[in-house]
Amino acid sequence: MDNINFKLPKMYEKFLEEIKGSDEFPVGDTGVILYEEKDLEERNLTYEVFEYEPDFFMIGQDGDMAFFIKKDSDDTIYKNDLGALGSLEMEEVSSDIYEFIEYVKEHY
Repeated sequence: MDNINFKLPKMYEKFLEEIKGSDEFPVGDTGVILYEEKDLEERNLTYEVFEYEPDFFMIGQDGDMAFFIKKDSDDTIYKNDLGALGSLEMEEVSSDIYEFIEYVKEHY
């Protein structure tokens, strides 16, 4: 991840190590996909996250709903509609990536 100039949260970094080598991480049959490390930069560039939400970094999505971490922050996971980036507040979903996966399994 050459162009990433911020520190990833510790638990999220651990998660990326655990899924390294996979194309993506589908959360059960929910439709939610979490990106593998090699795809993170491209996905953020494609959706212009750096332009519309410069303090956040997209880590996965379910259609138009995207999931984010805050740059240089804690492990909190947020969500927002990709069509509303920069105009709607980020909504906090869970305190870390593992809690997020459990949340998705229960609510999606």
